[in-house]
Amino acid sequence: MSELVELRRDCPVVLVPSGRRAVLAAGEQVVVVQRLGGSVTVRVGYGALARVAEADADALGIDEVLAAGDPGGGEQPTPQRDVGDSDSASDGAGGHVPDVDEVLDRLRSVYDPEIPVNVVDLGLIYGCEVHPTHSGEYRVAVWMSMTAPGCGMGDILRAEAADRIREIPGVVDAQVELVFEPPWELGRMSEAARLQLGMW
Repeated sequence: MSELVELRRDCPVVLVPSGRRAVLAAGEQVVVVQRLGGSVTVRVGYGALARVAEADADALGIDEVLAAGDPGGGEQPTPQRDVGDSDSASDGAGGHVPDVDEVLDRLRSVYDPEIPVNVVDLGLIYGCEVHPTHSGEYRVAVWMSMTAPGCGMGDILRAEAADRIREIPGVVDAQVELVFEPPWELGRMSEAARLQLGMW
């Protein structure tokens, strides 16, 4: 269900799929078409899609949008995990030890702005490793792709993924690298994602 809202203030956005930055003016009417993860995708008057970051959601009066039905804001099913492996072990001090499963769970809050599926279920995560540092903290490396090599949203989604990973206790560094080999294909999507999108 879509919801028409009027911007309460000027709002910086990223145009989808070009990745160009723009500002929508206060008073402009937009349609909320997807609210997942923390970002919101809106359709502007001339039909283009734009991504509003979580920090700017107040410009949409997001509380009212949620009260009207939380467009596109359902929970996503959790598929089997089959990406990467962790070489981390217990730190012996009873502290939190992040692992690949926890990283993937965090990445499930990063969504493609055009498709209501997270980057893990879309099959965009090609690899993930968690490495302990000498200080007892952890570094995470992730290899992530896009549905199309020319997608302008790559750097935006890569940065959001790194931010989510850094929220994990004990993680001091997160490196997310964009890769395009092998090329992404529909077969990389989880069964749950294909069911959700009616691709059977």
